Amino acid sequence: MHELDLILTLAGGLTAALLLGYATHRLGLSPIVGYLLAGTIVGPHTPGFVADAEIAEQFAELGVILLMFGVGLQFHIEELIAVRRVAVPGALLQSLAATVLGFGIARAVGWSFQAGLIFGIALSVASTVVLVRVLTDNRELHTRTGHIAIGWLVVEDLLTIVALVLLPVFIQAGASASALASTLLVAAVKVGALVALIILGGRRVMPVLLDRVAATRSRELFTLTVLVVALGIAVAAALLFDVSVALGAFLAGTVVGRSEFSHRAASEALPMRDAFAVLFFVSVGMLLDPRAILDAPGLLLATLGVVLLGKPLVAAVIVRLLGYPFRVGLSVAVALAQIGEFSFILSSLGKELGVLSVAATNTLVAASIISIVLNPVLYRTVPAIERWASRRGWLWRVLNPRAAVEHGDQSSAPVEPRYRAVVVGYGPTGRTVTRLLGESGIEPTVIDLSMESIRQLREDGISAVYGDAAHSQTLQAAGLDSAGALILTSAGETDTAEVIRTARDLNPTAYVLARTAYLRDMPALRRAGADDVFAGEGEVALAFTGALLNRLGATPEQLDRERDRAHKELFGGTADASATAGRTAPM
Repeated sequence: MHELDLILTLAGGLTAALLLGYATHRLGLSPIVGYLLAGTIVGPHTPGFVADAEIAEQFAELGVILLMFGVGLQFHIEELIAVRRVAVPGALLQSLAATVLGFGIARAVGWSFQAGLIFGIALSVASTVVLVRVLTDNRELHTRTGHIAIGWLVVEDLLTIVALVLLPVFIQAGASASALASTLLVAAVKVGALVALIILGGRRVMPVLLDRVAATRSRELFTLTVLVVALGIAVAAALLFDVSVALGAFLAGTVVGRSEFSHRAASEALPMRDAFAVLFFVSVGMLLDPRAILDAPGLLLATLGVVLLGKPLVAAVIVRLLGYPFRVGLSVAVALAQIGEFSFILSSLGKELGVLSVAATNTLVAASIISIVLNPVLYRTVPAIERWASRRGWLWRVLNPRAAVEHGDQSSAPVEPRYRAVVVGYGPTGRTVTRLLGESGIEPTVIDLSMESIRQLREDGISAVYGDAAHSQTLQAAGLDSAGALILTSAGETDTAEVIRTARDLNPTAYVLARTAYLRDMPALRRAGADDVFAGEGEVALAFTGALLNRLGATPEQLDRERDRAHKELFGGTADASATAGRTAPM
């Protein structure tokens, strides 16, 4: 029966997550809401099918490891340094304020000191998934607002990781100050040794390991290597250094993320992360008891007050005091007015330590669902609020620093994209296209699965990304969202249509050129979204026709006429139209 329970839990949980995730996505909400609701539906507190909570929790552990590995992969200290002046003090003060407010709520309803501490910290950290989604949907991810919000969230994530390490030590050490100090000292030594071993040793071992696996050109082996690194370091950290698997996974991600293989590792790991993360959210949703929320509505309202009012207000004041315009402060504040995956990880820790009650978990899940639902809606009100404030001169002068009033709010203007193209594949065709683009004043970025080619391109000063273009992560790393064109130079690839569809989702206006070996594949690539498709069969036929006619002494007019006719038979258009399409299409 255990095997059947496992299959039923996996199938039932994922099916419910798929249906509700799709429904919430269609409603313009984050799919996370659907996953949490799916967990509630298959959980023990609602009628109908009940999944096995123990099995769901085991899958959730994998979800936590891969979530933290993904955070480590995407952690770039340079991004934090660029906005450190506002992100570091802002995140510290906001996290402190939210923790104090959450702690006060917990103590007011009679929870223990430890429960209040964990509850408060859980309210202080926003969801990375939701924040990036909201900024992307509003075209502000690559603006000053987006940079500050992401940097702010990085600091929050780092603070939460520290909390995950220290909370078990603090709660289990007992009341003695000397015992607590010695335990914290031992924990600090263990964590320091772990960080040194992984960071210093990983920089030597990891590139060699990934380089050798990548040289096999086997996608399965590379994916397996990434999974083994994430799970292996996480488990080793827990067994050998007595720290959380979350910290080990995060450190593993930072090491891989600093290597030349970071983009490919991210693109290969993200599908696994997303699959297990869904089960993590489902397992959290299973803890929600709707009746318990109805029994204590005041607790939920107070919690929402911290998340939707307290945190944003503190953030807006901090950004304003640091001299940023009102629009930037308001946007950052609203984007952070939600809680998500890290709150659930802290909740799970509190449950494991035996200090966080069912009521606290219920409240966190319910507050997360409501805040994630409201966050995109609230963010869309930012321009209206700004216009309302700008019509009141005295208020506008109070809300904006003097420099912002004089120079205008340029902080949220989108970063001006460079005139550039993304080239997929660096074979003979790719090399020629890349050279011609550079000579024409268009900056190319090359995507390829040959690390040797990538290194040579970088030595030549050409932007290059190692990874599979079929993954959106790779296309994003290449900057397709701000590029004028995507050029697929490899023929015979089975996933060319998928690359085109992914590219269209990232940049609907990009000019897409695709290459295929056979004429029969051209309609499918056009349906996928390619603007122009060139088939090797057709181009060879046209070249043969031209060569033969020229040999027979045909006039230029006869050559053009016969080539047009052959082109129409092969491609369904004129030779001139095809030949000039690439030159006349806007970039």
